[in-house]
Amino acid sequence: MSLARSCLILAALTLAGCADRLNNVGKEPEFTAPGNAVRPAPPVTAQRRAIATPPQPTPPPGYAVASLWRSGPDSLFGDRRAQSVGDILTVVIEIDDEASISNATERNRSASEDVSVSALVGLPSLVDDVFGIDTDPAAGIGSSSASSGDGKVTRNEQITLRIAVTVVDQLPNGHLVVAGNQEVRVNYELRDLQVAGIVRPEDISRRNEITYDKMAEARIAYGGRGQIYDVQQPRYGQQVVDILMPF
Repeated sequence: MSLARSCLILAALTLAGCADRLNNVGKEPEFTAPGNAVRPAPPVTAQRRAIATPPQPTPPPGYAVASLWRSGPDSLFGDRRAQSVGDILTVVIEIDDEASISNATERNRSASEDVSVSALVGLPSLVDDVFGIDTDPAAGIGSSSASSGDGKVTRNEQITLRIAVTVVDQLPNGHLVVAGNQEVRVNYELRDLQVAGIVRPEDISRRNEITYDKMAEARIAYGGRGQIYDVQQPRYGQQVVDILMPF
């Protein structure tokens, strides 16, 4: 394969990889259609379904006969919390975590050995006279090693968000699988928030809200895309070089 042909193939592959970015030159980032997240929420695993125990059947709620008040979630005093597929509830995300880890190790070791041969049938004297080698000591061995390590990790995260999510599935034990996506675009930058997880209906407050720390298998993604996001990312060539270079 000639060098010119190789260069053409490489250029074609490069343009193909940049096609999406070239199409967005001078344009605002497009919104994602509702229900079609850019990074879909993880599906419920088969293991999670297997350990879900079906609840005991409960009798239907009674209805007052000839009453002026309606019963059910549409009534004034009804339970308006999410309880079935398609219902909407609010997830409150208030993360204020701080962690600090510091480790230090140090190790030293040294050893020394000397072997002397004072008399061995006159051989030491013969070696000294003939070869001019001092055999006292006849052998000496020494070694030393030292190692030290120091590591420190400091993290400080603070996020305060609210997002409305939809019940997308109901497990056999009554737990609700929720997922939501929220996008806000300002000029040429789009902020994307995605939340998914499993909640218990009894953990939902009377205001139809639930905090993130009561969600099992919670997945919270907060990011964006646009011109600022694009500038912050290394170029494709730089990423490839960083992966292939051993140093």
